Amino acid sequence: MNKYFDINEEGFSIRCKIYYNKDLHNHTDVVIATYGFGGNKDNKAIEKFADRITTKYKGYVVVCFDWPCHGADARNKLIPEECMKYMSLVVDYAKKELKAERIFNYSSSFGAYITLRQLHETTINPFDKIAFRCPALKMYDAFAQNITDADWTKLNKGKEILRGHDRKIKMSKELLEDFKEHDVTEHDYMEFADDIIMIHGTKDAAVPIETVRAFSDENVIELYEVENADHPFSNPDYMDFAIQKMIEFFK
Repeated sequence: MNKYFDINEEGFSIRCKIYYNKDLHNHTDVVIATYGFGGNKDNKAIEKFADRITTKYKGYVVVCFDWPCHGADARNKLIPEECMKYMSLVVDYAKKELKAERIFNYSSSFGAYITLRQLHETTINPFDKIAFRCPALKMYDAFAQNITDADWTKLNKGKEILRGHDRKIKMSKELLEDFKEHDVTEHDYMEFADDIIMIHGTKDAAVPIETVRAFSDENVIELYEVENADHPFSNPDYMDFAIQKMIEFFK
């Protein structure tokens, strides 16, 4: 089961979706789930994960929300700091309103990047455990490799280009430079390593497996490599494997 709700705090209106099994008030654990760039809170991979964990285990609910400029969000300029603020406000809601005894994080792609960036910039981990699927460790590289010469000309003239899937998002050179400046692979996450796992496909064209292996080794984070899986884990069997590993880790 699921329902939509909004978190209205500090001038922000965060559009959220919560998954639960029968009784919304009978839970102890909250999983905050985030998705990739240009997606939305109705993400099918998160829905599949949520259905699996809420029906198989008692006490779990899963909360997903629209990043700034994503889904039904009202903002029209993507600012990474505001993404981190949204995450903080959702964590606060899980603690205060949902009365969570434990809070977990399941993030993929852009969502993993924001989570890692927040861990580094705040040096505080509000999550009991974190599971990353296809983390976009090199956000700048992931975008830069697919920008045409014509689009680079636009960006260099101060114009914006559009990127995304379900909703097109304005991308400026300023945003790209922000991603370049805040490269999460340049930081140390060893103090959080015991509470993190990563799952990544060997055929991921957006984030090469070599990048993830190096990050895993440098930070002693457990990495599960899924042979032949692409960035979105489009093969259902690979997605099932990833979901099972994440649930096992949270349990």
